[in-house]
This record gives sequence, C-alpha cells and structure tokens, in this order.
Amino acid sequence: MKRDLKKIVSQMTLEEKAGMCSGLDFWHLKHVERLGIPEVMVSDGPHGLRKQDDKGDHLGMNDSIKAVCFPPAALSACSFDRKLMEEMGKTIGKEAQANDVSIVLGPAVNIKRSPLCGRNFEYYSEDPYLAGEIAAAFINGVQSQHVGTSIKHFAANNQEYHRMSNSSEADERTLREIYFPAFETAVKKAQPYTFMCSYNQINGTFASENKWLLTDVLRGDWGFKGYVMSDWGAVNDRVKGLEAGLELEMPSSNGVNDALIVQAVKDGSLKEDILDQAVERILRIIFEYADNRAPQEFTMEKDHEEARHIAEESMVLLKNDGQILPLKASEKVAFIGGFAKKPRFQGGGSSHINCFKITNALDSVPSDAQVTYAEGFPADKDLYDDALAAEAIKAAAAADKVVIFAGLPDSFESEGYDRSHMRLPECQNRLIAEILKVQPNTVIVLHNGSPVELPWLNDIKGLLEAYLGGQAGGTAVANILYGKVNPSGKLAETMPLKLSDNPSYLNFGGGEKVEYREGVFVGYRYYDTKEMDVAYPFGYGLSYTTFACSDLKISNENPTDKDTVTVSVDVTNTGNMAGKEVVQLYVKDCTSSAIRPEKELKGFEKVFLNPGETKTVTMELDKRSFAWYNTELHDWFAASGEYKLLVGTSSRNIRLEGRIHLNSSQELPMHVHMNTTLGELFRNPKTSETAKELTAKYISAMNVGEESSSEAASEAVTEEMTEAMTDSMPLRALVSFGGYSREELTEIIEKLNKLV
Repeated sequence: MKRDLKKIVSQMTLEEKAGMCSGLDFWHLKHVERLGIPEVMVSDGPHGLRKQDDKGDHLGMNDSIKAVCFPPAALSACSFDRKLMEEMGKTIGKEAQANDVSIVLGPAVNIKRSPLCGRNFEYYSEDPYLAGEIAAAFINGVQSQHVGTSIKHFAANNQEYHRMSNSSEADERTLREIYFPAFETAVKKAQPYTFMCSYNQINGTFASENKWLLTDVLRGDWGFKGYVMSDWGAVNDRVKGLEAGLELEMPSSNGVNDALIVQAVKDGSLKEDILDQAVERILRIIFEYADNRAPQEFTMEKDHEEARHIAEESMVLLKNDGQILPLKASEKVAFIGGFAKKPRFQGGGSSHINCFKITNALDSVPSDAQVTYAEGFPADKDLYDDALAAEAIKAAAAADKVVIFAGLPDSFESEGYDRSHMRLPECQNRLIAEILKVQPNTVIVLHNGSPVELPWLNDIKGLLEAYLGGQAGGTAVANILYGKVNPSGKLAETMPLKLSDNPSYLNFGGGEKVEYREGVFVGYRYYDTKEMDVAYPFGYGLSYTTFACSDLKISNENPTDKDTVTVSVDVTNTGNMAGKEVVQLYVKDCTSSAIRPEKELKGFEKVFLNPGETKTVTMELDKRSFAWYNTELHDWFAASGEYKLLVGTSSRNIRLEGRIHLNSSQELPMHVHMNTTLGELFRNPKTSETAKELTAKYISAMNVGEESSSEAASEAVTEEMTEAMTDSMPLRALVSFGGYSREELTEIIEKLNKLV
C-alpha cells in the first residue's frame, strides 16, 4: 500500500507531531486514531524476544512472555557464518510477527575494547569487519519479515561504568576504522529500519545530540534512511537532539520533552520542517510493519531446535591433546560442576529472556553413556565446599575421563557494571587444581560471556569454549563432547593470558572521560603487531578432522584502487570426519604510508567438507580492504605499493601468502612550509628533484665527505648520520646549514606548493 506520508504529517497538529517523537510508555509508540496511525510495539531481542506489557520496566523480567533464547552474540559470532545468522534473524523476525512486535532492539555491535565490559556477551567481536558482516546478515534476516531492527549502541559504547554520562575520547581515525565500520556495513548491506544511539558522549558531545554522528556520518556519509531512537533514557537536551537527528525518544518522558519541542517550534528556535521530517521518518517505519502484518504461530519447539543448531555451529574447541575428545559411550566419565545441571546460557540485563525450556549437558548425553555427576562447586556463587569438593575428587579419580563445567556466575558479568578482573571464581580454580592431581584426563567446558584467565591451561587435555549457549546450549555441549557434532566455531575475540596484556588496560573504566589511547590497536591488531603471547588468538578453533589449504589464486596482482580483486583458495578435508573450516583472509599493508596493524581481517568463508573432499573458496577485496582513514582527506586512503594477502585459519595460523601491487589514484595532500623536511620532499615524486638540489647545496656547505676531512671528523660524522640528519632536516634549517636566505626559501616554498 502506497501512503502519502507528507499528507498525513500535514494533517497532524503541532502537539501530535511532537508526541510522535517520544514513546507512549516503555515499549509502545503513540498512535493517532483519526489519521489511521496505529500503535506499535518494540521489544528487546538481539537473541530472542523479551516482550513485556506496558507496565514492564527496561531491565525487569517479571512480565516477559515465555520465549526462545538463542545464543547471545558472544557465541553466535563465533560461527563465522553469514547464512546461519540470516536464518537466526529470519526466525526472530517471524517470532516478532507472531507476537505483534514491530521492532527488535538489536543487534548490538559495539567493539570488545576490553574483556571487562559487562555487556560484552551481547557484542559480536573485537573486529569491526566480522561484527559488520554478522550484523548485516542478522538484520537482513529479521527485516525479510517486515519487522525492523534497531542496531545499537551508536557509538563508542564500550563500558558500563558511568555509561549514561561518560565521554569516549577517540580520534576520528580510530572511530572510523574500529568503532564505526560495523554500523556502516549494516547500513550499506542491510539498511536497518532504525538506529539506537548510545548513552555516552563522544568527545564531549552526547551521542543523542551529536549532529556529526547522527546526520553527517550516518545519513550523509553512509546513506541511512530510517529513524534514530534513543537508548532508554539517553536524551540530554531534547530539542538539540531533534536538530541533530534523533527522531524518537524512548521511553515516554510523560509529555515533558514533547512540550519543549512544541515551545521551540512556537518561539522559532526549532524549524517545524525538522519536526515534520522526523515524524515522516517514524511513520514510514510504523507503516512498513503495519501494512505487512502477518499473524502466525509462535513455533517455540521448532525454534528451540534452531537455537541448538546455532550453538553447535558456534562453540569453539580450543584444546584437544591426544584426541581426548570426542568421548566414547564406553568410557566412564565424571561430569563435575554446577553448570552441568544448571548451565549459564545468557547474560543479565535488558536482553534476558524468559525461556520456555532449558536443556543441560548432563541430561543430554547419549542414553548408553556412562556418566556420573558431582556438583563440586555451585553455579551461582564463589564458594568452596569441602564436602562437595571431596565428592568431586573421588568421582574424578574413579573415572576414565573428567569433564569440568566451569564458568562465570550471573553476578560476575551483567549489563550495568563492568568486571573488575578476568578470573574465574576461586572455588573453581581451586577444585580444578585438586582434580588434576588425581585425574590427568581432564576436559573443561567454559560458560562465560567474555574471556577468563586460564591458570590450569597447560595441565588439562581438552577445552571447549561454550560461551553463553542459549537455552539449548546444554544439548549442544553434549553433542559436541560425544562427537554427534563436529565443532567448527572460531574465536571472535582474542583470549589474552592476563588482563594487563589488554591494550586498553591503563585507560579503561574510571573517570568522566575515557581516553581511547590505544587507537586502532584493538584486540588482535595489538597482540599480533606486538608479537605478544596470547592464550588463544583471534579466529582460532579446532575440529575433530583436519584441513589443508592450497592453490592460492589472485585475479589481479596489479590492481588500481577502483578494481575488485578476487582471491580463491582450495580447502581439503584431510581427516576422516565431515566438518567445516573457516577460511580467513587478512591484508597486511607494506607501503609504510601510515602506522597500521600487522594485519586486518578483510574476508572469511565457512565451508563444509566430507572426508577427502576439496572445495574452492572465493573472497573479494575492494579499495576499502586496503585503505585506512586519512583525516586530512576526510576519506579512506589506499596508498600505492605492496600489500600481502594472508590466508589462514586464525590470525596466527597463516597457511598461504600472496602479494599485490596497488596503483592508487589518490594522492595525500601536501602543503610545503618552513618546517617541511627534506625527507618529505624526497618521498613526493613532484618535489624530489628540488629536494636533491637543496640537499646537494646543504652537503656542500657542510663540507661533509671531503678528502680534507680528518679521520676523527669522519668517525664523528658518518654517512648514516648524514643521511638521517638530511631526512629530518626542516627547510628553515637551510638558512644555517645550506647558505640560503629566508627570502630564497620562501620563493622555493611557493614554487613547491604550486607543484603539489
């Protein structure tokens, strides 16, 4: 149905228009019955619906409907599977239609700057390329059902401490390369119906009233077409926010801020055109849902099985010494730890789902498996109980193998606050150490929303990172442990050895200003560039089979920055079990045009292979794959020169390497002045000849290298020293060292600036 939105807006009173720009209550938008504008509902839902009635509170649980909890983002991103994430989105979109929800508040794509952020379980990755690709797939899935998404939290929302007021202090290059791209990719590949702005300030301006963020970048640079809503309670100055590009305030302000909008229009401080445009944008999304309403059955049992499948595709096998896994039904196995019976499968806060059904690993093992259970330690607190421990140690000693279900209790990580350390509860580490004294054949399954320190890593034989597996995660764990499923997840974040290794360690958390001093060196970009030991690198994950990569082909080894480069590689299953491998493509800039990370992920594909089977995987690179953000150009810049294309199965396991020479059509702007160095002039083809002339006169004036020089002088002023001094010699110094006058240099500089 084609609607004339401008006509509808023109028929609204000023008060009705202002009212449309804030919620009716916590979850509903306002309606205007006389104009046929319906009331619609939004709901939390990055990994499942949390639908509440109009009396619900943003963080509460009591009024939520029974629903399906899919694996949270911390786990699902480890699937490295766009198609799987699109299917998950499609299912959540159908669930939203079944429950008359018009907008799902998600996905959350903020970068995992520090392992301590209390909300990391809701975020996809430390890598903006992976986060953007996964988010776009999810959004396309949800919106295929005419249900909107609200990608969040825009932007630089990377901690919970003082999240409603602190200022994220980051330079533009860092924002453009690390904290913006996941949002940008989502706009360009999926066009989310709505954006949710974050609570925090960015460089001193609240996101909710940041025109550069909400209008210049989001709409101007990326082409966003939907509306922007506030995070719940994120509005600071409502009129300023509306002018900046914040269309919808959530939740209701009980008319207070609506009245400010009305007053601003009446006194002329706010143009009514701005208000009209905001209302039109909101109405377009309301009718997109209302005109495509498709009531259907809420297929919870079917969706539960899909949640299990997603968990199975995403869990990461990190260690498997001596092929201790998969377990055999004939083996006597002891399951130890409260999480075996009561798994922690989702995080706390606004995304918490009221599940209709929950599975655990203990009840999900094969019917003929020989499994005994000892609690050992509780799942909900850090308490070492001597009796429980003694029972667990006895069970461990009597078994062939032990699986310890460890992890973080709900109280250790949640929305609203950040972790203070990266350790597991001490009771768990203590019992693990005791069990290892009597049973070397030990496997650990982790239930956590973000990395933990692993003090026992060298002493165990198996490690399965289950993260938070959603309501069917227990079955997924059992199916992987017993080989019904071959694990294929890859880490979407680096697991550092200890907290202090993290690049944000000295600049995370406290204070009203949080300085992002690590710049673009986040996650593996930092660890790999520093060649620092980590527990497990980004992109890492084992399988019960083995794979080989071969025959790297590059479609164009001398592209321009306007060309697309196709990279293909053959992948072979060299083992005896069907499985999936994730091929990862990294780019290394060898041009020295800027300080850049050692390598950056620019492509990935997940491929299924039967034993002995080979398939060709292809990935495409464009200018952005090679570029960095240049703040002088206010654009992405890919320098001419050599780039390495690195194909591997993690950021630290590069199997194949190729090279290209990029021919760029861009040039960096150059303005020559008195402090421009001779080295800078040498490196620009347009000024290099003049640099040679200036240097020749400078060398001659300094009388360096003459035969008459004494031996002592030659030792004092070496050729290497002369080259280095010349490279960093500012033009102004040629008055003292080159015999030039200021007037001569001014004239030379004018000529050089005409050349560049």
